[in-house]
Amino acid sequence: MSALSPTAVARTIDHTLLKPEATRADVEALVAEAVELGTYSVCVSPSMLPLDVPEGSGLKVAVVCGFPSGKHTSAVKAAEAAESVRLGADEIDMVIDVGAAKEGRFEAVGRDVAAVREAAPAPTVLKVIIESAALTDEEVVGVCRAAAAAGADFVKTSTGFHPAGGASEHAVRLMAETVGPDVQVKASGGVRTLEQARTMLGAGATRLGVSGSRALLGDTASGTGGY
Repeated sequence: MSALSPTAVARTIDHTLLKPEATRADVEALVAEAVELGTYSVCVSPSMLPLDVPEGSGLKVAVVCGFPSGKHTSAVKAAEAAESVRLGADEIDMVIDVGAAKEGRFEAVGRDVAAVREAAPAPTVLKVIIESAALTDEEVVGVCRAAAAAGADFVKTSTGFHPAGGASEHAVRLMAETVGPDVQVKASGGVRTLEQARTMLGAGATRLGVSGSRALLGDTASGTGGY
């Protein structure tokens, strides 16, 4: 099978800017770059909403929730998600309580996801960040099953901010095998080259979180940063 073209890869990218020091001008530049590159969406912090997305561009808006620690209460995450949707978010990328996963409290993880799902029902897309590099394979399987049962549309590898690391081919493949065809997988954190992007997509990811999208897609210019 031939390798995906840069254009095809671009259509899987959530072009991301989550640096704490990001300004509104930075986000405006992010949106313009996303439209130019043909990415699927932009992914930003909730305080940056609403965004001025060019009419007819088709660009989606994703917003993080409970980011980056996941240690917020479910009520806070639900309120954050609901407000983001009200302000124009098409997709919510929520972080689980990784400590609950490490303790094997997968039912608690599921309740957390369900609270956000209720606050941001379909057609809003819900992605659940599990911080896969910090989990064992058994824990990855447990949280993915819990997220799927709670109504997640995607399970997502990483915030990109955890010291344990970001996406790996092994984690993506395990997550895809666990959730099957009904729930998709997003690989994020450390996806910086076209080769890495193709590897993650080949392992079963259908979406990528990338900050340096221009560089990844083959331009010598650097990306906007922050993921």
